[in-house]
Amino acid sequence: MHKPVFEPRVSIITLGVTDMRRAIRFYRDGLGFPTQAADDANWAIFRTGGVRVALYPRHLLARDISRDISPNPDIGGQGFSGITLAHNTRKRETIDEILLLAEQSGGRILKPAALADWGGYSGYFADPDGHPWEVAWSDSWKFSQDGTLFDGPLGEP
Repeated sequence: MHKPVFEPRVSIITLGVTDMRRAIRFYRDGLGFPTQAADDANWAIFRTGGVRVALYPRHLLARDISRDISPNPDIGGQGFSGITLAHNTRKRETIDEILLLAEQSGGRILKPAALADWGGYSGYFADPDGHPWEVAWSDSWKFSQDGTLFDGPLGEP
């Protein structure tokens, strides 16, 4: 039997934030989400019971998807909601397959797969309602048997 390319799981929910220092302190110090991120981090990822929560500057997250998308959700209804879902893959070569699958299933490619500034390989698609998903791979990411991310850039489980 052929194993499906897209495993039914969410790896990371990324929140586009306007003030990284404030957001890191809120999640880390206020809510107690474990992280290795310092106050002045350019991005932060927090461990939770399975899915990770990441913070990234809202305008940069919008730009990562497309230079044509506004980080402001009020501009003509076409703005960026500030939230992305991520599906991290075990193999780089599955990124393009997953993007094709999403497109063939009624999604829309927002950003074709390419080498990423952070050293991995990723692309974006939108589901039929426009919710953006990043499909990403990095050789530093480790997965548990059930697909949960651990180790690598995310810290200990």
